[in-house]
Amino acid sequence: MNHPNPQLPLTLSSVTLSIAGQALLSDINLTVSDPGVTAILGHNGAGKSLLLKVLHGLSKPHTGTVHWATHPVSSATVRQRQSMVFQKPVLLRRSVAANLDYALALPNARSNHTRDALLELASLSGVARQQARTLSGGQQQRLAFVRALATGPDVMFLDEPTANLDPDATAWIEHLINTAREQSIKVFLVTHDIAQARRLSQDVIFVRGGRIEEHTASARFFTKPNSPHSQSFIDGILPALSTAAL
Repeated sequence: MNHPNPQLPLTLSSVTLSIAGQALLSDINLTVSDPGVTAILGHNGAGKSLLLKVLHGLSKPHTGTVHWATHPVSSATVRQRQSMVFQKPVLLRRSVAANLDYALALPNARSNHTRDALLELASLSGVARQQARTLSGGQQQRLAFVRALATGPDVMFLDEPTANLDPDATAWIEHLINTAREQSIKVFLVTHDIAQARRLSQDVIFVRGGRIEEHTASARFFTKPNSPHSQSFIDGILPALSTAAL
């Protein structure tokens, strides 16, 4: 049974972010109140990963505000209750078990899991003493995921966590995402995999050209999207070529 998430709602008001004079995020207004998995979709360069970093406080907007419940994104109350998993696993030069021990020993860690429970959850018990960076790509990503779980986050940010994985490894990560959701953890998932978004998400944020084209429930997005650009994306229609790329 899901419990209320103390970090929700998430509210962005008039958020913009520019680099070298180029607007990468423009006039972002967004409220996310519901638990579960929010998929962030859009073409390459749309601003999906940058939006994820703004939500997590890794990138600071030039204008506007980001609040989790009543706290600004910069607040320790917020940052200490969030974790992130990247497309390429970022692991310590230690054993599998030592990677988990490190996370469990962090001052803000409040996980209900033990190291052995996390190893079992990711089916890594048999390689606990192995150096983390010698694992297969799928095993490394499973370790990165349960290490993020080890701190007991309220919110997890996943930036294309299955982009480089085969179907079996992808199924494992999706299982772990569902496990996080069942623990009332709010998940924001950047993915290019429309089928994956269909399987996992409760709502979808569609980003185009640094703006949020639409934010709606998944059931509606995939059957009757509000935007013709969203429909084209769902249908797999390629965008027109940019002259800058020619």
